[in-house]
Amino acid sequence: MKRRDFVQSSLWTAAALGVTNFKAVYAGSRPGTVPDVAAVTGDGRQITLRGADIQDLASKLHGQLMLAGDRGYDDARRILNPSFDKNPALIVQPADVPDIQAAVNFARANSLLVAVKCGGHSHSGQSTCDRGMQIDLSTFRGVSVDPSARRASVKGGTLLGQVDKETAAHGMVTPLGTVSHTGVGGLTLGGGFGRLARKFGMAIDNLESVDIVTADGKLLHASASDNPDLYWAARGGSGNFGIVTNFAFKLHPMQP
Repeated sequence: MKRRDFVQSSLWTAAALGVTNFKAVYAGSRPGTVPDVAAVTGDGRQITLRGADIQDLASKLHGQLMLAGDRGYDDARRILNPSFDKNPALIVQPADVPDIQAAVNFARANSLLVAVKCGGHSHSGQSTCDRGMQIDLSTFRGVSVDPSARRASVKGGTLLGQVDKETAAHGMVTPLGTVSHTGVGGLTLGGGFGRLARKFGMAIDNLESVDIVTADGKLLHASASDNPDLYWAARGGSGNFGIVTNFAFKLHPMQP
């Protein structure tokens, strides 16, 4: 597939999905019947999500699904820029990749507007939405370092400070941003410029591969050799091609 054709088809798919990216009481454990919820599609149409369908989604999740009024809902929906005070119809906090796939499939089946939140640093408010689904990756974090391969595997919701802490323990670094509580996902998919860029390049220059859930709910591995068009598009595509579940970064020796 030519790159231009790939980008065009992926943007149509993303548009259809609506991607632009304590103890809680949640739908999966709520006694009684889950109410119907007013929502909007990716193209702005008003719809009603059936409570039974929401309950079914919640029952499939290892993580949490929250509705307005649930404990933890307000903390989850907020982002760093207070100008965007939005109220999603439902919030999914996935615990694993199947949870992300289930959320994406539910959104696609209902043509639901979707926003993906990692660190919540989107200055334009893309990590939240009104009456759509917010997929909050704050419960999907972790870093694994392979010093011999000089590679770090980073879950999609991880923050920059977590990566720096784990790689520094091995005397290594990968160039990311400058604020520790920024999400790896938003920064990397937008390019990723930080203090080490002049020495080691941007974040996307050091991105060896991604695992990504696309709008059809499939989990794909993309690198220079596997799905190279998707790998090309993800490096600077700003989240329009799916939800990255894992980033593999090249590491460089460097003392603190």
